[in-house]
Amino acid sequence: MPKIFTTHKARLYVGGMLDLTRLRVLVAVARTGSVTAAARELHYSQPSVSHHLARLESETGAKLVQRAGRGIRLTEAGRLLADRGAEILGRLDAASTELAAHVGLRQGRVRLAAFPSALGTFVPVAASRLAAAHPGLELRLIETEPPEAVRMLRAGEVDVAVIFRYDRCDQEEGVRTRLLMADPKYLITPAAWEPAGAQDAADAVPSLGDYRDSEWIAGCDRCRTHLLEMCAAKAFRPRISYTTDDYVAVQALVAAGLGVTTLPGLALSAARNPGVRANELPDSTRYVLAATYGEPPDPPPTAALLDALAEAVPVQRPSPAAAPGAPTGVAGSP
Repeated sequence: MPKIFTTHKARLYVGGMLDLTRLRVLVAVARTGSVTAAARELHYSQPSVSHHLARLESETGAKLVQRAGRGIRLTEAGRLLADRGAEILGRLDAASTELAAHVGLRQGRVRLAAFPSALGTFVPVAASRLAAAHPGLELRLIETEPPEAVRMLRAGEVDVAVIFRYDRCDQEEGVRTRLLMADPKYLITPAAWEPAGAQDAADAVPSLGDYRDSEWIAGCDRCRTHLLEMCAAKAFRPRISYTTDDYVAVQALVAAGLGVTTLPGLALSAARNPGVRANELPDSTRYVLAATYGEPPDPPPTAALLDALAEAVPVQRPSPAAAPGAPTGVAGSP
C-alpha cells in the first residue's frame, strides 16, 4: 500500500513521489489529447498545465511527454502513468463519496453504467425503487457497452456496471459480479417469412440453418462474434450485409425484408417492431450481471443499488412467434 501524507504546502504525495494535483493534470492531458483542452477542462492556464507536467517529470525522473508538431504527445511512460493515475484518482474520488455516505443512505451518490437494452427495461424500474426507498441518495446513469463499463468501474468512474457475458465462467481480476438474469437469444425474421419446408405457419419453428442463404444483420463486436460462433455450429458463415448496435434499427431492417438477425430478449422487451417474428434459440443465452470492483463489503449506496437492480429484472419474455402490437412489459412497469 503506498503511503499518503501531506507536506507543509498541503499537497498530497503518494509513496513520497507523486503529486496528485500534477497526476490529475497528466490524466486530463491524456484524456483530452492536448494541453489547451486539459487547461480548459481543469480551469487552469496553459502555462500552469505545462509547469505541472514539467514538475511531474522532475519528480518521477521519467520523460512523460514529447513534442509532436505544434502540440505534445505522451511517451510510453506517460501513457502508463496516465492509465494508472486514472485508476488511482478514480478510487480516491470513490472513497471520498463512500466516506460521505458512511453514516447511512440519507445523502451521497451512486453511479451506474449500463448497456442500452438494460436502460430501456429494468434499470428505470430499479432507479424508481431506489429513489422511493432512499430519497436523499443521488443516482447517476451512464449508457455504455460492457467493455467501457468495466473500464469505468476499474477507474472508479462508476460504482456499479450492468454488463452481459455469453460465458458465465469469464472473470476479470478484481471485478465481482452478481447474476441478475439469463437473457435468451431470439432469431428475428420478417413476420411474413416462413422457413423453407414448413407446411404452414403452425409448423414454422425456424432455426439459424434455415437462413444460411439470407442476408444477415450484425450488432456490436461481441454480439457479432457470438453470431458467427452460433452459425459456425450450424456449418455455415452468415453473409453480413448490415451492422448496427441500435436494436430499433435492426428490427426495422428485418421488417423491411432486408435480412435476418438475432436479438436478446431484453432488446425485444425494450422495443418490439410488429413486423418481425421472434423465435427463441435453444442453448443461446447471454447472462446479465451487476458488477462491482474491489473487496467486499460494498458501501451502503452501492449495496442498495444492487438490491434494487436484482428486484427489478424482467419477469416476462417476449411473445414467441407472433409479433405483438406493443412492447413486452417488465417487472414494475405499468
